[in-house]
Amino acid sequence: MKLSDHTVFIAGGTSGIGQELARRFAAAGSTVVVGGRTEDALARLAEEGFGTVRIDVNDAASVTSARDTVLARYPGLDTVVTMSGVMHMEDLRDPAHFEATAATVETNLLGTIRVVDAFTPHLIGRGAGTFVTVTSGIAFLPFPAMPSYAASKAGVHAYSEALRAQLAGTGVDVVELVPPAVATAGQEKVNPHALPLDEFATEVMDLLAQEPTPREILVKGVQMHRWAERDGTYDDLVAQRSQALANLPGRQG
Repeated sequence: MKLSDHTVFIAGGTSGIGQELARRFAAAGSTVVVGGRTEDALARLAEEGFGTVRIDVNDAASVTSARDTVLARYPGLDTVVTMSGVMHMEDLRDPAHFEATAATVETNLLGTIRVVDAFTPHLIGRGAGTFVTVTSGIAFLPFPAMPSYAASKAGVHAYSEALRAQLAGTGVDVVELVPPAVATAGQEKVNPHALPLDEFATEVMDLLAQEPTPREILVKGVQMHRWAERDGTYDDLVAQRSQALANLPGRQG
């Protein structure tokens, strides 16, 4: 994937990984439009020179409005990154967890689908373009304390595979970005092994620039997650990660 001369829309790019990728695409010579819900963050990014648009991926009308605004301003849009996501700890022994489950699936899976659906006709009409969906190493190696996050990201992986198959021959590519724990959004406080954001972003951009672009963008730090079943390490790693269940509020004391 050539990194310059693209017009890129990043839904959920006002912070963390999405914001860093926005800056990397812009530095490489692409026009970048950032979508998000936080007005202050959007204003700050607009001051940096980014295009901005308000979008709530949980609201179909908001997604449609954002799509119309982006395409009116940037009719040459050719790359859409579905970055929005939420992560919650859940105790499945407590039925009250379902509120967190619903919110997670709504944003991570249905939000991704809403954004993809909104821009699919445009990219097919161009005869060329790229969707970059964002999953997680947890999609392949569950973290039992975050069950709905794992399930939603596994769902995005499966959906990405199906989308790629259905768009074959249209000129529209589907690339799945699979981050490990990255030192942003508080991960650096709870996970000493979280990958530094700068290091992660550099590796991601290097992988995106490969010809042909890999179907899955797998930095070195996520390889153990992605290939755990193949490598025979899955059961042991899930058992290790299950130790975090002891930290759930209802299981302490």
